[in-house]
Amino acid sequence: MTTPPIRGRTASAPGLAEELRISIARLSRRLRTLRPSAAGGGPSPLSLTQFAALAAIERHGSMTPRELADHEKVQPPSMTRVIAHLEERGLVARSPHPTDGRQVVLNATEEGAALLADERRRKEAWLAMRLGELTDDEREILRRAAPIIDKLSRS
Repeated sequence: MTTPPIRGRTASAPGLAEELRISIARLSRRLRTLRPSAAGGGPSPLSLTQFAALAAIERHGSMTPRELADHEKVQPPSMTRVIAHLEERGLVARSPHPTDGRQVVLNATEEGAALLADERRRKEAWLAMRLGELTDDEREILRRAAPIIDKLSRS
């Protein structure tokens, strides 16, 4: 397998940090451009915070509003507004907490799960097309780097 040449500044940890920051930011920005818009006359699109909250609920299953706020690292009053918008759109539903009658749990509705699935399909199709333009060696490097990037994102 051929490794791409390392440019001078990426040989150091600070240089690599800069290259990764720039590359990941560009990729993230490009993926965000694939989000649906209200141009088609449909309901306004969700904000990034609303999408992230919906995705967290769907991925982790039932969550209390406080757990969701903690998970997304936002203040509970801000999350209350996000949840209200998601509920209004029919993307999440509240139900009684199974053991604590003072609390509720949030779950993604079928519509919410479908919206997320559509978003993922769109982004994964775009990425698959771009990956198809790379060499086998480049794809293998990315395959091996993916768990490392994930590890960085969780620290």
